[in-house]
Amino acid sequence: MDGSEQTAAPTAKAFKSEYKPVWCPGCGDFSVLSSITKALSEWGRQTEDVAVISGIGCSSRIPAYTSVYGFHGVHGRALALATGLKVARPDLTVLATGGDGDGFSIGGNHFIHACRRNVDLTYVVMDNEVYGMTKGQASPTTSPDWTASKLTPHGTGVSPFNPLGVALAAGATFIARGFAGDPNGLAKLILEGIQHPGFAMIQALSPCITFRPEQRDWKKVVREAPVGRTDDPSRAGRMLMTDDGFNIGVLFQTQRPLYQPDLSGNVPMVDIEAKFAI
Repeated sequence: MDGSEQTAAPTAKAFKSEYKPVWCPGCGDFSVLSSITKALSEWGRQTEDVAVISGIGCSSRIPAYTSVYGFHGVHGRALALATGLKVARPDLTVLATGGDGDGFSIGGNHFIHACRRNVDLTYVVMDNEVYGMTKGQASPTTSPDWTASKLTPHGTGVSPFNPLGVALAAGATFIARGFAGDPNGLAKLILEGIQHPGFAMIQALSPCITFRPEQRDWKKVVREAPVGRTDDPSRAGRMLMTDDGFNIGVLFQTQRPLYQPDLSGNVPMVDIEAKFAI
């Protein structure tokens, strides 16, 4: 092959590993996985140029089901790991994946500061408003009147976390919402998030029909956002704070400087260790 020839982009199938997902039948995460691999294929980079980082939960199994570099970390720390990787290896395409519990509860502080730092990575949160892997507890995004959990039989009584509103306030430069029932549309959003230079937050509504069977009805209520994307945070804020959670599409996009330290003057670790030797 001469220098003018290019390696063909892997297919979506090439981005999937030989491991079969163990999610419950009907779980929305199957579609999200397909959307991620489709987006990566359309992005056009090789599998060795991509890394997927996750925390803990049903959705955080994603790295094992892909053929790229992956790391299945501890609860709530996906963004900390992904940020460190991207800063150290800016040449890689880095995605962080997780769920509403992992990302907005124990990982909530990392979420806020990942938005603030604006490192060039993409965060896909599979939001089903429940802790599915640990048998159906209320999550940060669960509505206060959900009474089906044995732990909160009278509902949580707590206002749900607004992830996209928080992302906007914290400084995310790309904010979108997609639906697992529209895998092609979600793949397009993920690809746009990858292409965006900065921190991209994508909320993927992903029904858990085992513990939230009523979420089958989400397909009847999701719709394209009536207002197109904007770079005006005031306009986006008004929309996101009055949104019912079912408007999909890119809701906010802007540009600001990336956080990417200069690595050209890195000191070898052995020299750093020598300074602290006793």
